[in-house]
Amino acid sequence: MMQSLSQTPVKKNSLFNAMNRFLGAVNNMDRTVMVPSLLRDVPLGDDAELCEGDTDMFSYYQLLKSIRRDIEWGLKVSPVVKETPPRLTRLNSNASTASTGSTGSSSSFTSSPGSISSEDDDYEEDEDLQKQFQYHLAGLQGVLGKLTAQANSLTTRYNQSIGL
Repeated sequence: MMQSLSQTPVKKNSLFNAMNRFLGAVNNMDRTVMVPSLLRDVPLGDDAELCEGDTDMFSYYQLLKSIRRDIEWGLKVSPVVKETPPRLTRLNSNASTASTGSTGSSSSFTSSPGSISSEDDDYEEDEDLQKQFQYHLAGLQGVLGKLTAQANSLTTRYNQSIGL
């Protein structure tokens, strides 16, 4: 029988654990920050290296809450994206797996007739999909870890600014 998600044990490095830590940190931040407008025009300081552009703590507070909403409710997908799903090609998958240190070839699926069988193509495509998934999963966990640290830092700095 299949266990429900809430009954499955959560491993330390699981995506669920990373998401739960992030959601918990943002929920804590949201409960702590009673007057978000106090964050306006407060520079990020040491936390600025994780942000692009000149933003203040208020902007980052809103960004973290927006990301939480995207995780909880999903992304809004435009009709164009729904109609034309992205196609995975061997060439594209090698570009994303190259930085992980994989040793895949850089050829595309356009090979001469008879040089690679259809079963070999399917196997290589499945192998590339697994590498892509692992690469993006590691990236997502890393980003969630940084965002969790930022939510905790913002909460701490807010508490310090109001004298707690």
